[in-house]
Amino acid sequence: MPSLDRQDDVYLLDLGDTENRFHPDWLVQVDALLDEIGKNDEPRALVTKATGKFWSNGLDLEWLFAHPDEYVAYSKKVHALLARMLSLPIVTVAALQGHTFAAGAMLSLCHDLRVMRADRGFWCLPEADINIPFTPGMSALIQARLTPQTAHEAMVTARRFGGQEAYARQIVDQAVSEAEVVPAAVALAHANVGKAGPTLETIKTRMYAPVLAALNEA
Repeated sequence: MPSLDRQDDVYLLDLGDTENRFHPDWLVQVDALLDEIGKNDEPRALVTKATGKFWSNGLDLEWLFAHPDEYVAYSKKVHALLARMLSLPIVTVAALQGHTFAAGAMLSLCHDLRVMRADRGFWCLPEADINIPFTPGMSALIQARLTPQTAHEAMVTARRFGGQEAYARQIVDQAVSEAEVVPAAVALAHANVGKAGPTLETIKTRMYAPVLAALNEA
């Protein structure tokens, strides 16, 4: 399950050491940890990391197919997490040490900055291959955070981007060695702790107002 640690003024949110899919209990825990971060109004920033082969594989499809009657409520919780991360009043950095797929890739896009392992792991939106269309909110998010060409290719072809190509296509901000993923993300976060607060929140909510509206409409 997700856990929270801290290095000075940088919070470290660890998504877990499995595929880190969005099980309902996982969503509740992440939300609670973001609440914990929100209790502090001092200068701070957030790094979201994971342990193992995956950063996040997105929706928990096994659980969802077993509980089809809960789809609407589940979808709302997923969209609420994306909207919340996108508009947090602190600078956020995703430290992508492993595979980042589907809704997991979308969660990474909700962070202000992304650092990815250069030599292994893929960033991918596989929805076209698994026959699950993007919701309007998800489409708005992807198109707001990626260049038009990259968004089109990622969404239509389900292409897998390795770290170096993800950096070249501006999906991530840095592509580094495995050992440097978290330190580089922490360094970026630490450099921006002084920006935390209501002004940053206003900037984000105005910048992404159409995306947030689409996510919240879900």
